[in-house]
This record gives sequence, C-alpha cells and structure tokens, in this order.
Amino acid sequence: MALDTADATDQLLGEGDIPPVHEVNIAGASPFLLTADHYGRTMPRALGDLGVADSDLVRHIAWDIGIAGVAERLAKMLDAHLIAQRYSRLVIDCNRPPGVASSIPEISEATAIPGNEDLSAAAKDMRRREIFDPYHGRIGATIDARVKAGKPTVLVALHSFTPVYYGEPRPWHIGTLYRRDTVLPRLMLQHLREESELVVGDNQPYAVSDITDYTIPVHGEARGLVNTGIEIRQDLITEEAGQQQWAERLARILRQIEATLHEQGMS
Repeated sequence: MALDTADATDQLLGEGDIPPVHEVNIAGASPFLLTADHYGRTMPRALGDLGVADSDLVRHIAWDIGIAGVAERLAKMLDAHLIAQRYSRLVIDCNRPPGVASSIPEISEATAIPGNEDLSAAAKDMRRREIFDPYHGRIGATIDARVKAGKPTVLVALHSFTPVYYGEPRPWHIGTLYRRDTVLPRLMLQHLREESELVVGDNQPYAVSDITDYTIPVHGEARGLVNTGIEIRQDLITEEAGQQQWAERLARILRQIEATLHEQGMS
C-alpha cells in the first residue's frame, strides 16, 4: 500500500533504497550521450506500491518496457555514456516538468494511482529533490564537463511506446521525436527509412513539447546540442533478442550519422 511520509520525515529514500541514477560507460569516447528517463520501475520502500496492483506496475504506466536492455547494449556498442533513472515514472516522471499534472499522476491512462492523490507540497518536493533533481543534475553536470573538455556531445533520449493506446493500434516500429533541432532527426529518418521493412514515425507517436517533455527541451534545446528522442515500440523489444536486434540497428545507424556529423563539423 502507499504511504505519504513527507510530513513524518524529511527523507524519502532510505536504507534499502537504490540510488536514482544509473550510469554505464562514464568514460565512453562516443559523442553520443544517451539518456533513459523511464529505465526502471523501482518503488521507494516508504511508498510501498502506491496502491497500484502488481499487474499494473509491469505495464507502460510504470516504465518504458524494454528500453533498459536496448540502452545498456547500445551504450556498450557505441562506447557511449548512458545516464538512466531507476525509479518508476509513477513516483515522479523524469521527463515532465515538475508541477504539471503528469509529473506525479493521480491517473495514468485509465489507472488510478491512489498513492499520488492529495499529496502535500512537501511530499511532492521530496520526490523531486531525491529522484528528479539528482538525475537531471547528473545529466547537466555531464554536459558541462564535456563542454569544458571540448568533447562533442549529441543527446539521444531513449524511450519505448505501447503498441496500442486507448484502443488504437500504432503502426510505427520506431519514431524520432524533436522540435527545434531537426539535424539529427532528419538523418535518423533517412537511415531508418532505407530499411524497407520498417514503419518509421516522424514525430510519431509523440512530438516534443515543454509540457510533455523535459530532457530534450532542457538538456538538448536549451544547451544548443544536436539532439533527438527515439521511441521504439515495446512489443519489438520485450525480449532480449529484440533488444539486441534494435541496439545493433541503432548502433550501426548512429555510427554512420556520427561520420556525417563529423564531416559537417557538428561532432
């Protein structure tokens, strides 16, 4: 069951809780900096299960199914630094601006989240301070260090999406997400569409906005980095074989793009 401990203690994460930030290949030489906002579905011990059934905590409402396996493999294949967030998006969504309704949702899709109802300002702030801020602080500090060292940085935010949403099938196998910067998305679209078996989404199934996104607007657009979001359909990466296949595909394409960006003086 869910607990709101904000008024009883000034700390959410305690003994037995894992750190929110997970990193792979910190010293990676690649210009690509990978992020995974919805990598994990861990719950802080103090919050229990937020009043949500176990069967719902393995669904997309809790995390991006399959993206952890893709992200880990891709980081190693590219020799790229991956920064990922271990806690469930139901605790606090690390790809939403704090304060919007979807940041700590009381309803996700059609599922009620009892442990998120009627939270005090202190309880909300605690989740932001202990989970959201360390994650985004680490991304920001990493970019700062790379800039100071003169290391090219291309931001790639990795996500997965449901095959069906509110009863509507989604035909895309993969989509690129972007807004102000179209350099990397256009190159991604070009290479992905050369693979004839793929249905590729151009700002589908989502588009980047200041309400529905945080990582790309804040760490990509505001910092002037070449960037894109990548969404892979979850039924394609639920199993390890699919995760390996998609990591290999993305690694091959991103290596080709890296060469193009280098020729253009952008990496």
